[in-house]
Amino acid sequence: MSEDLSGHAGELAVAVARAHGVETMFTLSGAHVFPMYDGAVKADPPLRLLDVRHEQTAAFAAEATGKLTRVPGLAVLTAGPGVTNGVSAIAQAQFAGSPMVVVGGRAPQNRWGSGSLQELDQPPIVASVCKLARTLPTAGDVLTGLDEAFCVAGSSHRGPVFVDVPMDELFNSASGPAPSGRRMPGAEPDTDALDRIAALLAAAERPALVLGTDVWADGAEVAALRFVEAVGIPAITNGMGRGVVPGGHPLLVTKARGQALGTADLVVVVGTPLDFRLGYGAFGGKDGAPPAAVVHVADSPGQVAGHAELAASVAGDLTSVFDGLLTALERQPRRPDWSPWVTGLQDTVRAATERDLALLRAEADPIHPARIYGELVPRLAEDAVVIGDGGDFVSFAGKFVEPTRPGGWLDPGPYGCLGAGLGSAIAARIARPDAQVVLLLGDGAAGFSLMDVDTLVRHGLPVVMVMGNNSAWGLEKGPMQMLYGYDVAADLAPRTRYDEVVKALGGAGETVTDPRHVGPALDRAFASGVPYLVNVITDVEAAYPRATFGI
Repeated sequence: MSEDLSGHAGELAVAVARAHGVETMFTLSGAHVFPMYDGAVKADPPLRLLDVRHEQTAAFAAEATGKLTRVPGLAVLTAGPGVTNGVSAIAQAQFAGSPMVVVGGRAPQNRWGSGSLQELDQPPIVASVCKLARTLPTAGDVLTGLDEAFCVAGSSHRGPVFVDVPMDELFNSASGPAPSGRRMPGAEPDTDALDRIAALLAAAERPALVLGTDVWADGAEVAALRFVEAVGIPAITNGMGRGVVPGGHPLLVTKARGQALGTADLVVVVGTPLDFRLGYGAFGGKDGAPPAAVVHVADSPGQVAGHAELAASVAGDLTSVFDGLLTALERQPRRPDWSPWVTGLQDTVRAATERDLALLRAEADPIHPARIYGELVPRLAEDAVVIGDGGDFVSFAGKFVEPTRPGGWLDPGPYGCLGAGLGSAIAARIARPDAQVVLLLGDGAAGFSLMDVDTLVRHGLPVVMVMGNNSAWGLEKGPMQMLYGYDVAADLAPRTRYDEVVKALGGAGETVTDPRHVGPALDRAFASGVPYLVNVITDVEAAYPRATFGI
């Protein structure tokens, strides 16, 4: 039998979080949640408190912690505007499948309906972007209610859970059984479905494999690489699937993405939705090729696409899926030879890599954004965590940065939310204290959260920030000009010295206007040991060549 715990509800909440592996509470001070702080301070050992300058940063930090550690991140937000300020991060977690728990303050139950400060019924506001959203009405509900919240957030399909506790009840005491810290295991995949997919693979002449975020989130990165190498299938990675097949691997054909997905006869998509990033699941049809058969593999049945025509699908624990597919392929009478297909894709990868060199070495004035990556990529360590918070500038990163390890890439994901960068950088520095942490910022995105450099400084969290500053909302400026022949509401102040803002907050930085100075500036940033912004003035006309606007 488990030992009973007793204490005020804040202490009990901290005990539950600890049992589920939480090491940091992200928050912005608010009286509605003071007992949570008291519980953190008095825990043995104390639970780390990381206070920020805007609740969105606390929530984005919790979301990024869930992504990086695969343990639900914890954000504690005071009532009313504290909670509503965190909604965008909660929505991003829902879209990205990031495990996180948000504990909200709530107006006192004994005053409910009287108009007390920040009285707001919060669960209905966030319910549509949460796996679970509820009020824990009494102190006695906190142990079991929060234990359930962490279990739900961390089990497939992962995502955010919100609970709030009335202020008066959060101060009250209760007792109950110690939390289990349990997490529901993933389901075993259906063997008949695996056999159908294996038969499709055995019959295919031009297959392609797409590996997405849930491959990492489900802990299946080792099994995925084992599968790729055992069967010799060319792979494309996206989201936190990047690095599962290391950059430079002969079967990583992301640079031949158009050819691979456009001329394949079978596309197997694992751990990512068939959304706008993947043409809504319509592949093939390029250069006279017929439409491709599509297989969708997900960590849970609710994630299997309902809008696309699928040749087969399977859901379950993704390690079991990959290993089960290997076994099923061994039973197939035909062992396919994909070497001509793979060789053609590799030729395209080599040609694209060669073409990229001109941009990566560009001497243009103003600086071409690609030149920044030409200088940055050779300076990235294998364990680097690279965070994207921006539009066009981060799109270039997706083209040129190929991680060599999984779990080191954070981007806005399908929700496309700007402003996550500083929270993600805070989380990455805590989760990977010895790794390089590089935050790629657009100058537009920086406006959402740059003030939280103050948080980096106060908590001693050095991060290298690299800004592509084109003085515009580049992702909107180009499309609007294309549609109307002009643009409005797309320009920012020219050449703003965001590095001076960082200096004023206690960090360091510099502005770069000459492409030859980008590399030395990055070296100074990595050597500084403080939050450091390299503010690179880039060419607004050098837009990322995109094939979709997300609609």
